[in-house]
Amino acid sequence: MVKTAIILAGGLGTRLRDAVPNLPKAMAPINNRPFLEYQLDYWIRQGINNFILSVGYLSDLIIGHFGKSYNGASIKYNVESEPLGTGGGMFQAAIDLNEIFLVLNGDTFIEVDLKNLYKFHLQSKSNWTFALFRTSESDRYLTMEISSNGQIFSSNNEQKESSGLANGGAYLIDPVALNLLGISSGDSASLEDQLIPNLVSNGGRVFGLECKGKFIDIGIPEDYYRLSDILPISIE
Repeated sequence: MVKTAIILAGGLGTRLRDAVPNLPKAMAPINNRPFLEYQLDYWIRQGINNFILSVGYLSDLIIGHFGKSYNGASIKYNVESEPLGTGGGMFQAAIDLNEIFLVLNGDTFIEVDLKNLYKFHLQSKSNWTFALFRTSESDRYLTMEISSNGQIFSSNNEQKESSGLANGGAYLIDPVALNLLGISSGDSASLEDQLIPNLVSNGGRVFGLECKGKFIDIGIPEDYYRLSDILPISIE
């Protein structure tokens, strides 16, 4: 089973800056608790006991708050001395991992049954498996087209259709995939625009599973202000 998760929490958070000044996005307070605490609690309940936080902007605030452990789980940090983008930060944090690991966006949350996602990942012999959600805001998210068995054959940041399946910001990755991404540690790269196309063009197997639970994005103030009525989310 999956035991390690990387959380990408190094972004500048410019769109949320008016609502949450002087904090990294992942530390935005929801009911007097940082958003990142809700993330950690949710995944700890599903068996994750090792976290690597990829941090950059105002990283001292995250490191100072969580230290080396949280709620029984160990925490390590990948500190970006300069912004590496979602892809570069993930790659640098994952370079020493040798088992299937989970990657999470630090400013989104998607309800996922980790056991089901892991089972699907193994059955599909996937190198990289996306947790997908259905959205009517496909102009805002990376949308994906999948075949009947879940294999992703197209992704588009400029989707014209009004609805579709989109990247939910949670991924299972086999370390083998790291060799197919076409970057090195310390390189700046976009996960969506560079790593996934590189993986596919180099023969990687990329799959997606639709997850029908809640999806939360705190990237813009309008969504952030609605979160107090949604969190926390429990595992049934």
